[in-house]
Amino acid sequence: MEFFDLYTFDRKPLGKKVQRGAPIPFGEYHIVVQVMTINHKGEILVTQRVPEKTSGGKWECSGGCAISGETSRAAAIRELFEETGITAEQDELRLDWSTTTDSMLRDFYVLERDIPLTKLKLQSIEVSAAKWVDFDRLLEMSQSGQTTRTVTRWLNNRGEELAEIIERIKCFDNN
Repeated sequence: MEFFDLYTFDRKPLGKKVQRGAPIPFGEYHIVVQVMTINHKGEILVTQRVPEKTSGGKWECSGGCAISGETSRAAAIRELFEETGITAEQDELRLDWSTTTDSMLRDFYVLERDIPLTKLKLQSIEVSAAKWVDFDRLLEMSQSGQTTRTVTRWLNNRGEELAEIIERIKCFDNN
C-alpha cells in the first residue's frame, strides 16, 4: 500500500498523506516525475506501457509518483531504476521543467546515459518494450497519438529547448 505526501500549489508540505488511488482533495497536490534519458547519439529512450495500465500500449519516458517521504529527484531515480534497471545519481539528473496539472506537481528531468537495450531490465508489470528514437521520431509518435499525454505535453511546452539539449549532448560527444 503506497501513500503520497500532499503539498500546496507552491510546494509547501501539508503534513498530510493520501493512499494511492484515493481522491486528492481540491487544492492539494502530489509530486509526479518523468525522466527523459538521452544517449550521446541524441536518441531518447522510450518505454511502452503494458496493455493493462492506463494508456496501455502508449510510449513514454520513465516516471511515476513520489511515494511518501521521497523527494522529487529520489522518486525520479527510483522510477527510472524500477522501470528500466538504469541507475543514476541525484546530481546526474537535470530538472528541465516543472508544471502543475490537476492535482499533480510535475517535474521533468533529463538524464544523459548510454546503455544498450539488451542491458535494460524492464519491469514487466509496467513496461512491455523499450526503444531508442531520435527527436523527430518522438515528435511523429506524439503527433500520431502513440505517446502518453505527458510526453506530448513535454514536447509541446519544451520541444525547442529539448531539441537544443539533444544537440548539445551530440556535439559534446563529437568533440
